[in-house]
Amino acid sequence: MQWTDEGIVLGVRRHSESAVVLELMTVQHGRHLGLVRGGRSRRMQPVLQPGNRVAAEWRARLDEHLGTYTVEPLRHHAARLYGSAVGLYGLQALAAHLRLLPERDSHPRLFDMTALLVEHFEEPERALELFLRFELMLLDEMGFGLDLRQCAATGTTDELIYVSPKSGRAVNREAGEPWADKLLPLPAFLRESKQRADRASMQDAARLLIHFFERDVHGPRGKPPGPERQSFLEAAFRALNVHATL
Repeated sequence: MQWTDEGIVLGVRRHSESAVVLELMTVQHGRHLGLVRGGRSRRMQPVLQPGNRVAAEWRARLDEHLGTYTVEPLRHHAARLYGSAVGLYGLQALAAHLRLLPERDSHPRLFDMTALLVEHFEEPERALELFLRFELMLLDEMGFGLDLRQCAATGTTDELIYVSPKSGRAVNREAGEPWADKLLPLPAFLRESKQRADRASMQDAARLLIHFFERDVHGPRGKPPGPERQSFLEAAFRALNVHATL
């Protein structure tokens, strides 16, 4: 078995005196692990840092084997991102989310969003918005997507300002008013790809999305969310001088 692809480094772990197991998010092969012989060498260590983009060739005798990677650097992002809390925590949060996916499942949309996020982690406001859009996409790719296209009660598409915490469907202003205290605010930027987010709407989006991650993803697995997401959000809002209640 053999393939070539591009990938973003999510992490490495030591395997022997000289080798590491490399975890990539690839374009066509999803989150994929492989052994890198000589991965602990001085030449390879700077290449195999989280956030870097690489060209990878994977080989194995059988598809189910761990296999080996041969990698070459394409873009070095790690050095510039490790200097900021937003970049460092952002990479950790991104990797933690992607590890919710089964290994070797192809998710090209998530790869593209991952690559875009890595490019913008030095811009806290842009990174926050992209990260929340990434979370919405991740829920959808995992089969827990929210239906924000029309009102669950009336079928209309106007004034969709709430989300039902039970159904994950949008609710418009008039239909939701009697139960407003039980509904979650729906930030407009999550519905419209061209709508830019303000800081208050990003706080609403963070609370909205963690509700469904905890209910549909972490809860059934019996594991609470790790600290990576919270650390990233706190660092990003702090960089914007916003005291966020998440």
